[in-house]
Amino acid sequence: MPFHADEFFAELMLPFPHSAVVGNTYYATPTPDSPLRLRIRFTPTFHADTYGGLRAAVVHADRGEIDAVVLGFVDHGTFHRRDEARNTPSNNSTYGTFNTRFHRAGVPPWEGAVTTRLREAIEQYTAVWFPGTRAASPPSRPAGPTPHQAPAQPTSPGGGRAR
Repeated sequence: MPFHADEFFAELMLPFPHSAVVGNTYYATPTPDSPLRLRIRFTPTFHADTYGGLRAAVVHADRGEIDAVVLGFVDHGTFHRRDEARNTPSNNSTYGTFNTRFHRAGVPPWEGAVTTRLREAIEQYTAVWFPGTRAASPPSRPAGPTPHQAPAQPTSPGGGRAR
């Protein structure tokens, strides 16, 4: 069964225009003309073809990996709604994971994923290594009408009653 990692990373909507998915790994150059790159891979679990999160790493073109962080799906609520709807208990080995072999045909293995908090964690991590990249992120909620503030009540000097 194909993994379709490019579709997962497209759903993440990461704000890096210079990026590509090669196999199951996402690569990006968040800062042009920098030797630093971002690499994101899926983290496997103890079970074959089952993934429990993402591993984001900063890689230097000459020196290799400089830093890395594992972002677990459970920690970021990625599959919380799906698992709650399926009544999957949190102590079950499939909780907060997805499997590329055992899933419904025609749907991605990560069906039901909510990636907002995961994307925010990636953006927060990359903001440390690639300053200025976080501002390009897509909005996390649809833009609505701008709320209007009610005018403040006028106050008199001294806070007492005016005559």
